Amino acid sequence: MTFEELRRLNPRDIGIWPGPAKFGALVLLFAVLVFFAWYLGWSEQQTELESKEGQERSLRTQYAEKKAQAINLDLHVQQLKQVEEQFGALLRQLPSRSEMDSLLSDINQAGLGRGLQFELFKPSGERVQEFYAELPVDIRVTGNYHDFGAFATDVAQLSRVVTLDEIGITNREKEGVLVMEAVARTYRYLDDDELAAQRKAKEAQKAPKK
Repeated sequence: MTFEELRRLNPRDIGIWPGPAKFGALVLLFAVLVFFAWYLGWSEQQTELESKEGQERSLRTQYAEKKAQAINLDLHVQQLKQVEEQFGALLRQLPSRSEMDSLLSDINQAGLGRGLQFELFKPSGERVQEFYAELPVDIRVTGNYHDFGAFATDVAQLSRVVTLDEIGITNREKEGVLVMEAVARTYRYLDDDELAAQRKAKEAQKAPKK
């Protein structure tokens, strides 16, 4: 159809329009309806669909991660058991509260056995940690280098964990002896009552104040 033929069409009498004109009008009407449908509803649905697709991808990723964890669960349980066994073995190297006096006596005897003379052997206050308590002991002994070294070796070979820190050696020329000052640190594990009291104190700190 020519432009002149289209111009002569009467919009009030579509029934007598030629076939191509009717078809074109239907196509145009359909396009307008589709546009308004998209504008009024489909655009929001499209946005929601994209959001749901993003959530689906996220859930699929989480599922894959959880599945991998489930597959390796037995391995994780075995590793946790090994860690607990190692921790228990280390814990057994620490004395209990009732064994602390004998351990301090062992440290003292290690020095006396090497011919050292104790001028100071003073346990300080315990420093309680999460699973154990640390007991520093200030010591001052007199002797010679060889005896000091042998004493340190004997302390390191005790069945319980003892360390020597803050070591300092001075020479008393008038007396002809060497003086070693150090801090012997030993540790003990907390008993069940102490652990329970510690947990109770933590819970009290976390509880909201009225």
